[in-house]
Amino acid sequence: MRNHKPNKKKQTFFKRHKLLKASLLLLTVLIIILIVLNVVSKLQRDAFQNGLNSFYDTAGLNNIGPQGEIIRSEPVTVSLQNGTGQRVLYRTQRADGSNTFTSGMIYTPSAPSASPRPIMAWAHGTLGMGDSCAPSRQKDPIGSTGMGWVDAMLARGWVVTATDYAGFGTPGIEAYLVGQSEAHDVLNSVRAAKNLPGTNVGNSYAIWGHSQGGHSALFSASLASSYLPEYQLVGTAASAPAAQLESLLTQQFDTAVSWLIGPEVVVSWPDNFAGLNPDQVLTNPGAKNYQATAEACIKDVALGGIIRAKIGQKFFTQSLMTLPEWKSVITKETAPVLSPSQPLLVAESLTDQVVLPNTTAQYIQRACQGGSNLTSLWLNSVGHIQLQGVVAPSVMNWLGDRFAGRSTAPTCNQPLPITPATN
Repeated sequence: MRNHKPNKKKQTFFKRHKLLKASLLLLTVLIIILIVLNVVSKLQRDAFQNGLNSFYDTAGLNNIGPQGEIIRSEPVTVSLQNGTGQRVLYRTQRADGSNTFTSGMIYTPSAPSASPRPIMAWAHGTLGMGDSCAPSRQKDPIGSTGMGWVDAMLARGWVVTATDYAGFGTPGIEAYLVGQSEAHDVLNSVRAAKNLPGTNVGNSYAIWGHSQGGHSALFSASLASSYLPEYQLVGTAASAPAAQLESLLTQQFDTAVSWLIGPEVVVSWPDNFAGLNPDQVLTNPGAKNYQATAEACIKDVALGGIIRAKIGQKFFTQSLMTLPEWKSVITKETAPVLSPSQPLLVAESLTDQVVLPNTTAQYIQRACQGGSNLTSLWLNSVGHIQLQGVVAPSVMNWLGDRFAGRSTAPTCNQPLPITPATN
């Protein structure tokens, strides 16, 4: 009888086959765990948001009353060493002058103050339009929105306001990149700070906004003297401001960024301006997805926008600047130039891929030509989202000088580090 040796190839195959089965089993288990964790996380988020709904409910509230009047307030859970936070609901106005309500937060220093405290009004950037995306509705409203600098401002003795914008967190549609509406929300947050017991604020305030909030800050400053004449605006800071909309939207209309800001523009602007029809400007994928994308939080759809752009899916059929009715709104909502009596700090990164730096340079050029008292701060190798935190110390120092009444050091006589965009 012949002795047959084991087939090594078959043994290797069976070993590999067992390893493959084990790997597939492990992968399946991991997928199930991730699905379960995702479901549990969603249930927890939904439960948290449902618990907040009554605070943000404006049904039956009286629209008539003073701007900035606080309707409701409650403590917000935050980890701060130098102060406390309150979630607030206050009265404000839409761009057409009609009354509405917005939510937000007001942070107050814990250290006593013998003199009235100054106010720093914050305007946040693009976060999505769904109510659950609003900053004041977050479990960690400071960490999740990049506001880690709040504690340092409280240490300086400043009261910090942070509007959500009307329709964002509260019923209605957020007036995204509608400057007058956003400005009303920012400026009325200053009034709200004075109306909140325990803040001990005076009439001196500053504004800082990032990205969309930079757009809001510039409009707020331009309206400050007429809309908020009883207060003194000492200075405005705008980091990576969506200021020069004409060139910004022209350059970004067919990029991944269009999938992030485009849905909000297409939801917001037709709600605020007559004669705008989304069907005029949307591709088939854009038309099918813009409502759901706008209602999602930006952090949840950012990757999807990048993927869509990579596979060649466009959001807009053409640049909005090619259509007269859309172009007129873009021109109207391009940020105004501030007067020489209004100190302005503009900060930008040369590597910003969202608010393109050549558009910020164009705004700076236009503002300087218009006589603005403008100081520019240019950085490199800093992303759009990260810029807010990176420039915070410089912004605080600059605003601190404004509160102290020190002279500015305008940079309009210095060359721009990048060629400005053109419309």
